[in-house]
Amino acid sequence: MAALCEAFTLCGLGPSGGVGLGSGLLALEPGADPDHVLLTDRGRTATLFKVSDQKPLGCWSVKHGQIITCPVVCNFETREYIAVHDNKVLRIWKDEDVNLDKTFKATLSAEVYRIHSLPHAEPLVLFKGGGVRTLDVLLEAPQQEIENVISDEVIKWSFPSLFQDGDFYVYVQKLKMRSLHKYKLEQQESSNPLSFTAYIKKQIITLLCLYSNDSVYKVLIPLQQNSEEEEQTLSKSLLLNLSISGSVLKGTSFVVLDKDHVAVLGSLAASECLTIWNTKFQTLQASKELPLGTSGQLWCYGEKFFFTHGKVLTVVIYKCETSSLAAAVGKLKDSQTSDLSSFVNWDTLGDEELPVSFQSQQSITLKSDSRMMPKPHISELHGVSHFQDAPTDAIEDELGRLFSKAQTPDFQATIGCVISALINRCKTDPTFYPRNFLVQMIQKRELSYSLCPDLMAVALEKKDVHLLQICLQRFPDIPEEITYACLKVFLSISDDYLERTDVNLESVISYIDIEPNNKEVKTEVVENGFNTELEEDGCGVTGMKENNTMDSVKFCPVGPHKAALLNAVLHSAYSETYLLPHLKDLPAQQAVLFLRYLHYLYVKCSEKINTTLPGVLSPTINQIMDWMCLLLDAHFTVMVMLPEAKGLLSSMHKFVRAQVRFYSELNKIEGSLQELQRLKFQNNCQAYSIEVLELI
Repeated sequence: MAALCEAFTLCGLGPSGGVGLGSGLLALEPGADPDHVLLTDRGRTATLFKVSDQKPLGCWSVKHGQIITCPVVCNFETREYIAVHDNKVLRIWKDEDVNLDKTFKATLSAEVYRIHSLPHAEPLVLFKGGGVRTLDVLLEAPQQEIENVISDEVIKWSFPSLFQDGDFYVYVQKLKMRSLHKYKLEQQESSNPLSFTAYIKKQIITLLCLYSNDSVYKVLIPLQQNSEEEEQTLSKSLLLNLSISGSVLKGTSFVVLDKDHVAVLGSLAASECLTIWNTKFQTLQASKELPLGTSGQLWCYGEKFFFTHGKVLTVVIYKCETSSLAAAVGKLKDSQTSDLSSFVNWDTLGDEELPVSFQSQQSITLKSDSRMMPKPHISELHGVSHFQDAPTDAIEDELGRLFSKAQTPDFQATIGCVISALINRCKTDPTFYPRNFLVQMIQKRELSYSLCPDLMAVALEKKDVHLLQICLQRFPDIPEEITYACLKVFLSISDDYLERTDVNLESVISYIDIEPNNKEVKTEVVENGFNTELEEDGCGVTGMKENNTMDSVKFCPVGPHKAALLNAVLHSAYSETYLLPHLKDLPAQQAVLFLRYLHYLYVKCSEKINTTLPGVLSPTINQIMDWMCLLLDAHFTVMVMLPEAKGLLSSMHKFVRAQVRFYSELNKIEGSLQELQRLKFQNNCQAYSIEVLELI
């Protein structure tokens, strides 16, 4: 049984939304870590992404005028990256390298078609003329002559062991034995091959070909060759016919998932879709419509599909189980989900949202239907569902009882599905909102935004600040647009209203005091080498003033509840590229208030020797400074024009200037302090001595 699970966006591909991908995506390759992928654009840039966080870890570009001409790959043995630009220039670098112009460079004698890298093996360099070298052999003599295996042919596809050219010939090379075998593909009447994939098992290469007649063929190529024939013809057998209830899926690319399953990306009628097929039983197992269109390319690494969808790169998690006839026709029983199925609202769940355990109960027989995969009806499950009309308390109690049982392998996906179903009812029924259950699930389970993407949108609509606070603290993959929406809501709600709400104050209660007579929040001032103003003389700094800090930072500008919510925003992961455009839409008054709070936190951190605020999940000095810089970048012109912001900017400028001067003075005596440290270990002094040290 196979199923498509949750989907999420890895990055944008447009000129403004992408991370170096404005020219379009050339290829996607796995990184050294199973959670990393390398994206190469059709231009100058390669970007390393962490998939689970949807965040870029590194980005490297060649010079203007240069073009990366084949996909960047990772050498799994050395954890280095390999690229070729302008067809012949080889570059090798590591994570810590920033400027590609300063990394290893080798100019080759022939143009490179592609580099193949596999775990526990030396990377292979395939040249456009068909010659192949291992990377270590090539680097010994980069200008070595490369033989031409093909003459007038053009390589269309390759993988480590064979490649196929435009005239439908297959070449198999064995580098160690220096052997080359050429095969001719059996002609298919009125159809041409569109896409290829292959794997090796028991000294046999299995080459799978997707043809333009909407069929997948299998070709077997033995690695043990006894025949001396110069050219042999390979026969092929039909593996899969891509027909769905009389309609035909026009495939563009496909990948092999296991011995019984393949995934095909193609179009059906007017829409494109991603499908999983069981080749053993010739059945469609799962599908997902892609209304925004794709580029026709499909990649698969670590049980995840990667493909372009509109102007974004989308990731879809899938699951494949052992193939059986019962699973293929949707009759496989799963006793562990019988209790849950009676509470899931099937009418509000999309096909892509069904948990794996629920999908096993679907009928996958190909009936005439407008949808590729029919949904199960409530009557087909375990009686009438109480989900749509049951009161909130009853649903919370029942779901709490069910989820307290032992976890199943797909338990997390099931939770995400149930939460999505609850949120769907919240959208249609304003009186329904199982807040207690949602809070409990987020606090106790390792969930993510992509598992229940509409949850925070509903919480924003209902201004459930406690739920939003928990999500910001626990979800690792919140989009920057949602983070900004939370910030705007937190700043717009009054402190009086927040005092009546349930907010976790652990991040603020340790460093602010609430004055009972008025609703200001006052901080205890502890001077520790810093002050907002320093008296100057000819030498620079004469001393610190003994008075308290300025009135603008004596009190916290917001109440404790709002401060705790803003701290949750500061903890949320983000990419500056995506967040900055949203911050520019923040109203000026809210931007000034948020900047006052950041200034207050900055002063508080600077009062401590270790620049660390006490408390649980308190913001760090780096988080505070990063957000201050972001906010100033987004609103600097407005800040300069607003009268109420001028004093704040002046105060911040004086405070930062004082710190710079203080550290400058420390740097001046750094040499003397190091000399003292060196003299401390000299043991040539007597029992009593007087030493005079002159500090220069």
